Amino acid sequence: MTFASFEDRNAIENEMPWADRDVPATLYGQLSKTAAAFPNRPAASFQLLSGPKDKAETLTWSQLLARTVQAANLFRKLGVGENDVVAYVLPNSTETIVTLLGGAIAGIANPINPLLEPEQIAAILRETEAKVVVTLKAFPKTDVPQKVAEACRHAPKVHTVLEVDLNRYLTPPKSWIVPLVRPKNPGGHHADVLSFNAELKKQNTTLDFADSADDRVAAYFHTGGTTGMPKVAQHKYSGMIYNGWLGNKLLFTEQDSIMCPLPLFHVFACHVILMASVVSGAHTVFPTPQGYRGEGVFDNFWKLCARWKTTFVITVPTAMSAIMQRPVDADISTIKTAFSGSSPLPLELFHRFEKACGVRVVEGYGLTEATCLVSCNPPDGIKKVGSVGIPFPYTNVRILTQKNASVVECDVDEIGEICVSNPGVFAGHTYTEAAKNADLFYYDTHLRTGDLGRIDADGYLWITGRAKDLIIRGGHNIDPAEIEEALLAHPAVAFAGAIGQPDERAGELPCAFVELVDGASVTEVELLEHCKVHVHERAAVPKHMTILDELPKTAVGKVFKPDLRKHAITRVFNAALDKVGCPARVVSVVDDKTRGLVAQVDLHGAGSEDVGHVLGNYANRWEVAD
Repeated sequence: MTFASFEDRNAIENEMPWADRDVPATLYGQLSKTAAAFPNRPAASFQLLSGPKDKAETLTWSQLLARTVQAANLFRKLGVGENDVVAYVLPNSTETIVTLLGGAIAGIANPINPLLEPEQIAAILRETEAKVVVTLKAFPKTDVPQKVAEACRHAPKVHTVLEVDLNRYLTPPKSWIVPLVRPKNPGGHHADVLSFNAELKKQNTTLDFADSADDRVAAYFHTGGTTGMPKVAQHKYSGMIYNGWLGNKLLFTEQDSIMCPLPLFHVFACHVILMASVVSGAHTVFPTPQGYRGEGVFDNFWKLCARWKTTFVITVPTAMSAIMQRPVDADISTIKTAFSGSSPLPLELFHRFEKACGVRVVEGYGLTEATCLVSCNPPDGIKKVGSVGIPFPYTNVRILTQKNASVVECDVDEIGEICVSNPGVFAGHTYTEAAKNADLFYYDTHLRTGDLGRIDADGYLWITGRAKDLIIRGGHNIDPAEIEEALLAHPAVAFAGAIGQPDERAGELPCAFVELVDGASVTEVELLEHCKVHVHERAAVPKHMTILDELPKTAVGKVFKPDLRKHAITRVFNAALDKVGCPARVVSVVDDKTRGLVAQVDLHGAGSEDVGHVLGNYANRWEVAD
């Protein structure tokens, strides 16, 4: 069945209720089913280096099942039950895939972003009460093992650390050199340290314990991690399998090869792509531990696609911007679609990518709290660029707002909060901490996403802003409170407001505005240096600082951020126009009821097409001023 319209979506729903779908109740059941159907087809591939002829490892579905079962058996032997947590702090590798799947079969898998600082990692380990942590063995050019060792010192429930040695992916002479230059890991924690692969090899390839009887929580995913106690979302088997079922039903078959340079600590890679492979039998390729961040990945991207006969490219706007600047230097005739998510896709970037690469782009929307998928532009139908498409089958999206102490449904094209109900939403129990679930649902069914949006007359969903004020840098959530608290600790600062300023590559970059204490004297450069020291997450350090005589405030004295966003849009857009010598200028930014913040541009003799080539690189809209 095609997925080209709202009618197609409804037709899939009308076949039968979701509860009547013949899908396995558990991850082990699903993985076993796929391995039985396609035992000798490729399941997952990983290569440490980015060259198109560099060493790679491929597991068939029968091999992936066997290795996953060994991991599950190992975790059980280490005391992990169904309600216990296996955390992993790993870049991408075959072991990362096996840990995620095996951890979710034995207990609860908890992926943690290896870019976080030790105190943030420790906070997540404490919140989830993790018993086992899988991480890297000390290896050149990474500090992940050292950060995890420090984190484990402050996570008393961790009793075992399993180390993955990436050296096995190298060939001589590099593999000979690593043991000689391997950095030291001071350790200093209480946990036992074992070799992941050595322990894995000791385990049976058939399950030593009874699989879960039915649906249960199988994964914890943290959101952001910019504060001392991040929110941890709970994901059930049913939500994970629903995401995989969507991929199988609407996009992939066992014949597909998916290029996925996204991290396996994020729901996009884990639930949307890997689970889609687990259900469909498609082949997923993970190039380099850092994915798109890996050395040479962008330069070799098209050659890698040719090597693996890629049919689907999984990407984000920042990566698309980099990819399209590289010449298409390989045969990519097998590629059918690029699937983009994590942050809004600028119109100009959409058109440039399709023109440069000859690859159609499908944009989607999801969030960690919903186990991920919510909507996408239909692969076989009309793609309204700038929208995030139509809701997936069995996903109900409502635009709701509060009026006169009541919750009401918004009209067509009226902006309100995007609220979602689907099999991936764990109603009432989204977060591990019960208090964080308060006021998170409308009607006890619909998750309040914190995103603002509208639904047009054709049923397409448009995101217009965020109620939560999160800064989304390249798909990474940054809490502005961390920046603001750091600035308010400076004796010269009276008020502070942090927002995301538009960026053509990252979507948003953090910037800050401050109002000084009367009589105080400090420069913007000095405040930026202060942030480098006192903002603990590197990604959250502001890229620009503005001192204002007075910050805009609400009637109750709260910093009014919409005005700050208008200020930042004006500054960034005018700087971009200046850079290319375009005389056009942003004269105002207005809050449009259907499009969000829109820049009003006086052309000053410039052509609107020229302005579009510059400002179309940003997610925020613009139009010619009256």
